[in-house]
Amino acid sequence: MWIAVVTITIVALAAGIALGVAHRRLPPTEGDVVEQVNDLLPQTQCAQCGYPGCRPYAAAVVEGTADINLCPPGGDATIRRLAHLLGREALPLAEFAAPAVAVIDESACIGCFHCRNACPVDAIVGAHQYMHTVIESECTGCELCLAPCPVDCITMRPLP
Repeated sequence: MWIAVVTITIVALAAGIALGVAHRRLPPTEGDVVEQVNDLLPQTQCAQCGYPGCRPYAAAVVEGTADINLCPPGGDATIRRLAHLLGREALPLAEFAAPAVAVIDESACIGCFHCRNACPVDAIVGAHQYMHTVIESECTGCELCLAPCPVDCITMRPLP
């Protein structure tokens, strides 16, 4: 009986070591790289890169159909991290509209919550049926709050 236990233990130990070595030597699968790229992105889901969220953009970067410099909220730091991870050259941030922040005309706001629900970074605060306001330091300028506003009380103000 002890011989069987020792034999099984040795086989399991050898299999564990072999799997560990194989994991280190084999290249990561594309899915693993997509997850690593996705983890480096700011997760604002703002769609400023042209993709509906950070995960689809990460997949496009790994496939090579998107450049690594299309994420305004991530900025240069994210571009450098992506370049290092993927072994690519760091590119300057792609040209986008001037950085801006949403501003709510509080006298016109009806407190409908539509803008607050649309904001991917929770930069809009306010209670239902009360005026809302934007936390400027949190706003990424994605403009996703503009379309749902039924009274058009939200405008974009360029940052200095």
